[in-house]
Amino acid sequence: MSPHQTAKVLVVEDSETQAIALRGRLEAEGYTVQTVTSAEAALERLNGPLPDLVVADFHLPGMDGRELSRQLRLNRRTRTLPLLMLTSAREQDLERQGLESGADAYVSKSADMDVMLARLRALLRRGRTGGGEAATDNDFRPARVMVVHDSPTRRLHLGAVLAQVGYEVSEAASAEAALAAATDQIDCIVTPAFGAGLDGLELCRQLDRRRERMSLPFQIVVIGPAASDPAGLSAAFDAGADDVAASSDDDEVLRMRVRALVRRKLLAEETRRSDEAEARAAAADALARTNAELEAANQQLREAQAQLVQSAKMASLGELVAGIAHEINNPLAFILGHQNTVERLTGQVAEGDLAEGDKVALAKAIDRLGAMRMGLQRISGLVMNLRKFSRLDEAESQSLDIPDAIETVLALLAPKLGAIQVRRRLEARSTLTASPALLNQVVMNILSNAADALGGEGVIEIATSEADGHYRIEINDTGPGVPEALRDRIFEPFFTTKPVGAGTGLGLAIAYAVVRAHKGDITVDSGPLGGARFVIQLPLDDQA
Repeated sequence: MSPHQTAKVLVVEDSETQAIALRGRLEAEGYTVQTVTSAEAALERLNGPLPDLVVADFHLPGMDGRELSRQLRLNRRTRTLPLLMLTSAREQDLERQGLESGADAYVSKSADMDVMLARLRALLRRGRTGGGEAATDNDFRPARVMVVHDSPTRRLHLGAVLAQVGYEVSEAASAEAALAAATDQIDCIVTPAFGAGLDGLELCRQLDRRRERMSLPFQIVVIGPAASDPAGLSAAFDAGADDVAASSDDDEVLRMRVRALVRRKLLAEETRRSDEAEARAAAADALARTNAELEAANQQLREAQAQLVQSAKMASLGELVAGIAHEINNPLAFILGHQNTVERLTGQVAEGDLAEGDKVALAKAIDRLGAMRMGLQRISGLVMNLRKFSRLDEAESQSLDIPDAIETVLALLAPKLGAIQVRRRLEARSTLTASPALLNQVVMNILSNAADALGGEGVIEIATSEADGHYRIEINDTGPGVPEALRDRIFEPFFTTKPVGAGTGLGLAIAYAVVRAHKGDITVDSGPLGGARFVIQLPLDDQA
């Protein structure tokens, strides 16, 4: 059994008698057959798995075979599905209408059954595709037809008939020349069944073998056998012909047969080109998505690297300031202890009987001791800040009442805030598990800096919210803001924009370290009030 005889055929026939007879003969040949009684039912059936070929009656109730053919050719999924048209009458005009509407072949119901089966096998051959690529460079082009004939006069006539409808016509005078020119650039080859010096059927067999390796093979039209010669027709189709035109037919019949074959070839070519274009577009989209994903991953990598560098910097600076604080704290404690002793003893001496000159000198010494005390206290405060900066991870987490803690911070800063208006927009949960340093060192330092930037007048807004699994504390002000060029350095230890003696540059560094110790993030940018906006985000994963 040949591969064609395992094909699936859909028969569209409203006559039950004709449908049963056709089905019986096709199944006897080994085909799998389904039958429907209308074009509408056929279109519904074609929504599922496609058959290998459709056999349809021209005269159908409702939508006729001609309209069914048009519907098939308009749908991209079925545009190359082979369609064999049947009719009760042998009328050339009906054949022309059927072929022009999109049918691939036309057979009279009165024709010999062997001829119909031969045409059916020829149509199934056209559905073959090889593994090569179609050689198509242009979206629209004229069909390329090769005329093979050993008679120069006949060859010239056939070429003129086909060139008249716009085909690119080439000629071959022998089987050898035809085989040499039979490439995938040719859409259709027209050859006689027999000639004085040409065995057309043998050439047809060789051409059929040649096109086995082509992805979009050329079509073959044989001129010779008539409908009255069933054996000749079957021999031509079995040799590989896709259609046959009788020698006695007029030129229009040949043009119709070639037109139907070429249309199918060009439709298949267009579908292949469209599929390739869609595949290229899909590949381009996939490449663009991959590039976007790589860019996103690269950006995350850069951000992670920046965080690692910043964390390493803060860790090394923490070790440095811890050592400095320790070295300063010991002599400082020693000096403070002796300063207190000297100040106490000097006060006791001043209470005794002294000469007037001694009293003046002693009063001056007491003033100097007071100034020394203030300087030593400032040094002590600096050392305390250094120690806080270097030992922030030692603080234990506990449940904090955020609104209450914020009010405490604002109360401590009340003398510094003065006439500054403080707005509160506390929309998040009231309790948060965190270290007290989160409020004492982070919020207080940011608010203190905002107060310094405002210079006693303006607005500060404190807001809390929850989003995407994070607790968010946002502090905005109406001050001059932080220049973009300085935002990368604002959290570095000892970096300050304040005048010398007005700040140590540790407040925001401590704030950064506290937030990082809570596995959070702190950023600064321009806020809605026109000044700086500090945003603290803490993960809520471990919150109750």
